[in-house]
Amino acid sequence: MKFQKICVIGLGYIGLPTASTFAAHGVHVIGVDINSSIIETLNRGEIHIHEPGLQDAVKTAVQSGNFKAAAKLEEADAFIIAVPTPFKEDKLGEHNGMTYKLADMCAVISAAESIVPFLRKGNLVVLESTSPPRTTVDLVAPILARSGLQAGRDFHLAYSPERVLPGQIMRELIENARVIGGVTPESAQAGSDLYATFVKGKIIQTDATTAEMVKLMENTYRDVNIAVANEFSRLADKFGVDVWEAISIANLHPRVKILSPGPGVGGHCISVDPWFFVEAAPELTPLIYHSRKVNDAQPHFVVETVRRALGPLKDKKVAVLGLAYKPDVDDLRESPANEVVHLLQAEGAKVKAWEPFKPNADMRGIHMAPSFEDAVADADLLLLLVNHTEFRRLYPAAVAAKTKARILVDTVNGWEREAWQNAGFEFFRLGDGKSKIVNPKS
Repeated sequence: MKFQKICVIGLGYIGLPTASTFAAHGVHVIGVDINSSIIETLNRGEIHIHEPGLQDAVKTAVQSGNFKAAAKLEEADAFIIAVPTPFKEDKLGEHNGMTYKLADMCAVISAAESIVPFLRKGNLVVLESTSPPRTTVDLVAPILARSGLQAGRDFHLAYSPERVLPGQIMRELIENARVIGGVTPESAQAGSDLYATFVKGKIIQTDATTAEMVKLMENTYRDVNIAVANEFSRLADKFGVDVWEAISIANLHPRVKILSPGPGVGGHCISVDPWFFVEAAPELTPLIYHSRKVNDAQPHFVVETVRRALGPLKDKKVAVLGLAYKPDVDDLRESPANEVVHLLQAEGAKVKAWEPFKPNADMRGIHMAPSFEDAVADADLLLLLVNHTEFRRLYPAAVAAKTKARILVDTVNGWEREAWQNAGFEFFRLGDGKSKIVNPKS
């Protein structure tokens, strides 16, 4: 199939890079979003999110005439749904004493409904949003059937998950392997034809539900492995071992690859996708469920570490460095750093947070410092929560001149102990039981 015009619904971290990449390869793209401010920003050739290379891509796409942002769909050859699938804020699932988060599919439902008036025979509809298994066949297909057309007979329907790394999206969209799951083999082929417009990696065709499960399996595998690392960090702390040293030694084994512990797991993939499995089959997912519980509890271990370093937290001033869910991105979704801040504040600590990739973020209930200097100036303790390159490159002596703090806690193994100790800091690192601080003030 050939595609001259497509509609991309949802212009966020995945939808916008996807839309601009199609436009760069000669396809006329209508990008649809419900946020009028985003539409105005994009049509000026500017962007509302941080991603290397995206600004230039969007500006070029707009100037070429191949990309336009709009509030409403138009008739097209293909429709791509790339909207968020967050959790329900006011409802949890329950099974045999297990409580778990539920996917909020309202945005997917709304996007599918918006396609119905424009759907024509021979069209292709692709769901990219990460979704629970069988969403494509059990949720999206029946909605699209309201058009009077049947998926797999009158139009093609497929699921194709994004598999890209923030900070590398523009490159990985093109170079990574792509999975296309169709409701029929013909739908999978149509999806393959669409993404072959720009994908240089291998395109694998399968059925829609398998493609959905592949996406969830990839992130669940990582979540379970991070949970093991986080439990190791707690055990190392208890037994007087440096978990970072122990992991580096264990990973010398040719069949062992332990991931790094940290303050938790965040983002809209690894911390979210496993819950979709638990929701779909709670009776079959005890390991996945408990791994999620371990990672969700890790911010509490961070606070315990801070308490040990600083003593009682009431009225203590803590400078939090980093709120993003991973290094060198501006994505704050589901970030464990935010939970750490709230837990510190619940114990009476006065927290200032500095996030260099989103300095003006409106974070509900979190005091955002306007600069690094402002965050650290009056602090009693520096808390490194995100391993941003900017933080790793800090000179300890220069930081010491900007703050009265002489205690720091590194939760991501981003700083060299000796350098900071030489600059006059008491150094404490998450999971490093060899150097537990016994604070005389506590």
